[in-house]
Amino acid sequence: MTHTDMIAKVCTAAPVIPVLTIDRVEDAQPLARALVAGGLPALEITLRTAKAMDCIRAIIAEVEGAVVGSGTVLTPEQLRDSYKLGCKFAVSPGSTGRLLGAAEDYEIALLPGGVTASECMAL
Repeated sequence: MTHTDMIAKVCTAAPVIPVLTIDRVEDAQPLARALVAGGLPALEITLRTAKAMDCIRAIIAEVEGAVVGSGTVLTPEQLRDSYKLGCKFAVSPGSTGRLLGAAEDYEIALLPGGVTASECMAL
């Protein structure tokens, strides 16, 4: 599957992708279950908390039907770790050359951010 196909699959999984910043691991599964039950299976868990990776791990392990992605991915290492956890997608607020290059190494849909018209065209 191409990266374009992976991105399309994630973006068509639900009408919106909730962006979740979860501080406590014990909140992750109940929140994810409620969203999936409500018809929102694609879940972006931001990497803005100390427990974010643990929350991702918990949701992937136990919440059937969840299509889990990581958000606020800033480095190739975060992208690699997200892939190793089983994330189906990753969202970045920007698009550095290093991050875009790392995306070629993993079978994960990277949804990079762009601000200017030139950045968007390059993406």
